[in-house]
This record gives sequence, structure tokens and C-alpha cells, in this order.
Amino acid sequence: MREEEGIQVLRRLTEELESGRSVALATIVRIRGSTPRKEGARMVVGREGTILAGTVGGGCGEGEVLEAVQATLADGLPRTVRVDLTEDLLSLSPAVCGGIMEVLVERVDR
Repeated sequence: MREEEGIQVLRRLTEELESGRSVALATIVRIRGSTPRKEGARMVVGREGTILAGTVGGGCGEGEVLEAVQATLADGLPRTVRVDLTEDLLSLSPAVCGGIMEVLVERVDR
């Protein structure tokens, strides 16, 4: 993750918490093979499921993470999501990476 993007993610996280809003923080903790983002990439997501800052790769993989975000925001339990991008090799998707990434999803409260 670029330094500028990391600062943007942390700023937005701080803003949300100072406003008393809970958010989810998704962080890529492990990768294997080719993935759109590397370890340490982060994304802040609001209660409505809106991405507020950062990204963990976009596309279908990010969609899987957003599903876990909703569950984590609802019950407060952290989750690890395994996003298998090798399955996209058989699709017509132009964004084929062919790797696997594990993303930790945590609810962050004030």
C-alpha cells in the first residue's frame, strides 16, 4: 500500500470514530500468487456497506470481502476471508490475477 493511501485510510478511520460511528477495517494479511493488492492493503467500510477509503483489490474479490464486512459489523466478530482469484481464470473477466489472498475483517468502535 502506498504511503499516501495508508494515510488516507487512517484519516478516514479516525474521522469516523471521532464521529461515534463504527466501521469495518479490512486488511490483506496474506497472499499467494498474483493478486491485485499486496499484504497490508486496507479498506475502511461504513455501516451501510459503503467503501469510505482504500481498497483490497476491487471486483468480485472485494465483493466477497464486503459480504464479510456486513456480518462483522452486525455481530462484532472478526473474520478472515479467503479470496480465491484462481477461479476467475475460467471466466471472461478481464481482471484475472490467479492468486489467493486472505483478508482480516474487524469492526472498529470508539
